[in-house]
Amino acid sequence: MISDVMTVVTDVLAGLCLLLGAFFSFSAGMGVVRFDNLLARLHVVAKPQVLGLLLLLAGVALRLQDRGAASMLVLVMLFQMLTSPVAAHMVGRAGLRTGKVDPAHVRSADEPEETADTATPRTDTGA
Repeated sequence: MISDVMTVVTDVLAGLCLLLGAFFSFSAGMGVVRFDNLLARLHVVAKPQVLGLLLLLAGVALRLQDRGAASMLVLVMLFQMLTSPVAAHMVGRAGLRTGKVDPAHVRSADEPEETADTATPRTDTGA
């Protein structure tokens, strides 16, 4: 009786992970088509696509309930989480170097953000 309940719970969790993963992957694909800026496309490929894949793999691992398959899926998850940020950084850097990205839209982490206190005052009187 308890094993039947656990099977139902894991099946529901697996289905939920698969649906959410499919949603995030689909939204990442739509973002690539809809966004016009290289950096925006890069963001949508790096963030929701990885989360969608992780949820899909977690759903498959829950559904299979096999330690060998689950350990292989965990390795795939780790590899994806390690390589995706590096690939996104390299593509963004290549886009900046080849002129596909306007340098005015890029702010370094070393540059302070401009706030209302540090902003340059307006010189026009508006009259």
